[in-house]
Amino acid sequence: MPVNLDASFVDTLPQNVAVQFLERVSASPDAEAFRFPRGEAWESVTWKQAGERVSRLAAGLLSLGLEPEQRVGIVSGTRYEWILADLAIMCAAGATTTVYPSTNADDTGFILSDSDSRFVFAEDDEQLAKLREQQGELPQLVKIITFEGTSDGDNVITLDALAELGDAYLAEHPGVIEQTAGAIPADQLSTLIYTSGTTGRPKGVRTLHRAWVYEGAAIKAQGILDESDLQFLWLPMAHSFGKVLLSTQLACGFATAIDGRVDKIVDNLGIVKPTFMGAAPRIFEKAHARIVTMTASEGGAKEKIFNKAFAVGTKVDELKLAGKSVPLPLKLQHSLFDKLVFSKVRARFGGRVRFFISGSAALNAEIAQFFHTAGILILEGYGMTENAAGATVNHPDEYKMGTVGRPFPGSEVKIGEGDEVLLRGPHIMAGYHNNPEETAKALDADGWLHTGDKGSLDDDGFLTITGRIKDLFKTSGGKYIAPSAIEAKFKAICPYASQFLVFGNDRNFVVALVTLDPDAMAGWAEENGMSGKSYDEVVASEPVKAMVADYVEKLNARLNRWETIKKWEILSSDLTIESGELTPSMKVKRNVVENNNKELIASFYG
Repeated sequence: MPVNLDASFVDTLPQNVAVQFLERVSASPDAEAFRFPRGEAWESVTWKQAGERVSRLAAGLLSLGLEPEQRVGIVSGTRYEWILADLAIMCAAGATTTVYPSTNADDTGFILSDSDSRFVFAEDDEQLAKLREQQGELPQLVKIITFEGTSDGDNVITLDALAELGDAYLAEHPGVIEQTAGAIPADQLSTLIYTSGTTGRPKGVRTLHRAWVYEGAAIKAQGILDESDLQFLWLPMAHSFGKVLLSTQLACGFATAIDGRVDKIVDNLGIVKPTFMGAAPRIFEKAHARIVTMTASEGGAKEKIFNKAFAVGTKVDELKLAGKSVPLPLKLQHSLFDKLVFSKVRARFGGRVRFFISGSAALNAEIAQFFHTAGILILEGYGMTENAAGATVNHPDEYKMGTVGRPFPGSEVKIGEGDEVLLRGPHIMAGYHNNPEETAKALDADGWLHTGDKGSLDDDGFLTITGRIKDLFKTSGGKYIAPSAIEAKFKAICPYASQFLVFGNDRNFVVALVTLDPDAMAGWAEENGMSGKSYDEVVASEPVKAMVADYVEKLNARLNRWETIKKWEILSSDLTIESGELTPSMKVKRNVVENNNKELIASFYG
């Protein structure tokens, strides 16, 4: 069924996020809005209940003197209170500054200072300690509101105390929230999200109200989601991917179950049983690896049935995607394997998922195909913080694996010089905060955002991303290499891989650094007589080196001669956010990893 890309909805958008939220509360007062963990149980609130809480908190901010566009920081992991704080800031006409809870004290201080944040919501005592450490850099900070940290009743108050201030303010100023919301123009600053900073200090992306409102409405206009859906949300709300899913919820009206604990994702999916979820590719890579390694460890008849099921499923998939009919014998086989194998794979994700949305980095097509064969559709999309997260997405009724879909209705995508992807539309940032030089580099005179990504558009308008332009390199033999494509292929082949980083700029051959997933390797160690040994002992062992060598050989068989990995080494530890080698959104800081291992890389060419 062709996707409706009519952009007429753009002319009827709510004026701002605050109005969008208040309209949702009015339209669906008794419907479930959010559910969240309280101890071992899950608590649920309606839109009316959420609206009342947000209004009290927004009024509390107004009572403290918050003025239009003044920044309010949120230093917290993903949780219900994060969303309440963000919506309260919007309804009080402020602008949210997001800070990851994993951000170190120095960068936290820089972000809050650069944004000139006057108030901050801090999750707990750990985040409060960072603020105290940086208080000399934050003279403009008026008040801290903590979700579950220790209050001093003065500079640091609780969320409930803010709500009580709001009650008093509302008693004196009835209707103030609706009046404040109605006065916010569409081009007013809504959010400052600081990019992860793979090089240098992070840059504050100035996102306007119209951008978030447009993003949610653009997804609603495609008929992908509606009020009957249930989202599971774990993504960092400090990241634009998390924020855009909140905008989508306001537009579509579905309920959201929230828990930002990454180690609880699988357990929560079984409990919540969502119909969709947004995720970064690493989640699908880990799930794929877990399923494959568990099956291999069982061996015997189970492994044979599993492999046969996916062989049959792949044939069925190929026929369906080509628009051909499936022969009856093959159809019967597939039905049997669906009961024996595929239904169990789907059950791991709660059994009700209509689709996943993958974003923030490239998803390997083979992993997408694996899940598709099992009856789990992963719709890959594309966007960046500078365009409020969403620019293109595949549609459940019209998708092409390996692409990131077609442009959102009402926005434009074109391929510029050097095959750079350019974006234009209501979702484009107003610029980088306090950084006109970088703004001028990113936005041209015609309003096109220069993404720095290399890509192509096919005849049907589907966009394919082939990598970051700055990451492409040329060997001394003159051959161009797209490292991300090679890296994704390895992670699809090797279920134990966490990261696979390719290097070789101006060199005569390509090399790689490998890190292995600690969880997967714990299972491997137990099955291979190394139980109880430390991670670094396991990954340095000869059997593991031989195992990785076998996967590298399989990878090389799929590559052009000049792309093949001639030398490689397993690092003694995985990359982490804490080590500074990953951004909080799980992107690799390639330059940091390369610099940390420059002697090792140089030794490959000795």
